[in-house]
Amino acid sequence: MTDSNWERLDALDHKIVDKLARDARISNRAIAAELGVTEGTIRTRIKRLQNEGLIQFTVVTDFRMAGSPNLCMLGIDADPSRVAELAERLRQMPELSCVILMLGRFNLLAMGLFTNIEQLNELVTEQIRSLPGVQKVQTAISVHNLKYEPGVAKITQLVEAEQED
Repeated sequence: MTDSNWERLDALDHKIVDKLARDARISNRAIAAELGVTEGTIRTRIKRLQNEGLIQFTVVTDFRMAGSPNLCMLGIDADPSRVAELAERLRQMPELSCVILMLGRFNLLAMGLFTNIEQLNELVTEQIRSLPGVQKVQTAISVHNLKYEPGVAKITQLVEAEQED
């Protein structure tokens, strides 16, 4: 969510997003009761946020459900003039679950779950390195995950800061 989209939301929208970020299974009725508005208001607001692409609902599974995969990270150095194009090409690869534009060591960081090294090697050598503008790909493979927080991308910090005011 960009700053302009976030600023466009009113206080009630922010509170609804905060409730859903903490527990997406909470009922519209429960949110309405906690916020002192009607269930219809909550339903309408959630539908608008979804239609505008500002929120979405998904099931976050533990990556171990995929059969003992390893989380693999790919740091990609790219020609700066091709980064946006590369990011889009990477985003379209079903093997990758995360593509991030970076400042720092790499231009792009991509992540995916792989059950064997051959899968990862094939993706890197046959699909990614051959893309125009890719200069270098460095892989890192997790060997033991000490902490995995699926909700790391929850957007709650701004809402919490506003509540302190």
